[in-house]
Amino acid sequence: MVLPTSVLAAKIWYAWNARVGWNGAGIAKSTFEKGAGGEKGKALSAAAIHAGSPLRNDWTREEIQAIFDSPFMDLMYYGAKVHRENFNGREVQQCTLLSIKTGGCTEDCKYCPQSSRYNTVVKAQKMLDTGEVLDAAQRAKDAGSTRFCMGAAWRDLAGRKSNFKKIVGYVKAIRGMGMEVCCTLGMLDQVQAKQLKEAGLTAYNHNLDTSREFYPKIISTRSYDERLETIGNAQDAGISVCSGGIIGLGEQEEDRVGLLYTLSNLPKHPESVPVNALLAVPGTPLENQEPVSVFDMVRMIATARIIMPQSMVRLSAGRVRFSVAEQAMCFMAGANSIFTGDKLLTTPNNEFTDDQKMFQLLGLVPKPPNFEQGSDNPDQPQYDGIKIKAEVAA
Repeated sequence: MVLPTSVLAAKIWYAWNARVGWNGAGIAKSTFEKGAGGEKGKALSAAAIHAGSPLRNDWTREEIQAIFDSPFMDLMYYGAKVHRENFNGREVQQCTLLSIKTGGCTEDCKYCPQSSRYNTVVKAQKMLDTGEVLDAAQRAKDAGSTRFCMGAAWRDLAGRKSNFKKIVGYVKAIRGMGMEVCCTLGMLDQVQAKQLKEAGLTAYNHNLDTSREFYPKIISTRSYDERLETIGNAQDAGISVCSGGIIGLGEQEEDRVGLLYTLSNLPKHPESVPVNALLAVPGTPLENQEPVSVFDMVRMIATARIIMPQSMVRLSAGRVRFSVAEQAMCFMAGANSIFTGDKLLTTPNNEFTDDQKMFQLLGLVPKPPNFEQGSDNPDQPQYDGIKIKAEVAA
């Protein structure tokens, strides 16, 4: 059975299949209820049950946990299925991230080498000048990137009027190059968000990092609610939001589920959800953390894809540790965006030439820019509050 792609058709299909006894993946429930000799067979996995869900922002933790805990091959398969129902499965967005103001940050994020509280190789620098930023943007475009992201190691923009004015100018200039433009500048108020939107900003990145429960063990200088407030200010201004988190901080699996729970229950799903694997940096409190496996990444990516089917899922920091075969697993499970270039802010990233070879080997193609996105776009996705109640595999 082929699933519909339009929201209206999805709602009609979903109500009909619930009535006649099909599960969320387009498979007759009776197919699994009896095996040979009429014996009741094993229940469907939660990944299979929820793979055909309408767009929702009323997920429960229990539902997400059940999807996350699905048998690995099931989870990867249904992540791939949902991905291909909402996107061209071969297209991958290429983004470039530039640190325009490095080091000297007053925050105490335990993973970050840019914090002034830790003794790392990263030292405070002045903000890059206009020529350096625009030249970097042009090089990124020439290399195939369609989104250029600018990051500054600040808690917020208070007292930074002159620098903020420069950044507004950068946004205008880079948008004029025909690229999507993203910024991550710390906390953002409503006025600043409106100014960035008027300048042409496509997206604002503000990660939640982890679950609300685990968050105080990683950061004490900015609250979880302050992060959510910045996300709200950006969305209210009509800016797309890029928000995800980091795995490998010492959290439990339920914290990874908790992060996805918060993201998937925002009034609007993030336009893009970066999934980062911690790159432990000497001198930070997390310098001795063990790296996560590709199987951890795939579980996060596939679960995010199923519960936020229309969001970009970005295979972000930590990708440099994974082989091409391991990255292919992530793309198959639902990732469709990467950062290109040899550095992500201050940590290493894959070489551009290596990514070119990977695209060719895997048959991937660059995803074109999307200038129609934004929460002020009149063609907004419609969320459905239907919950699925069904037996899932233990």
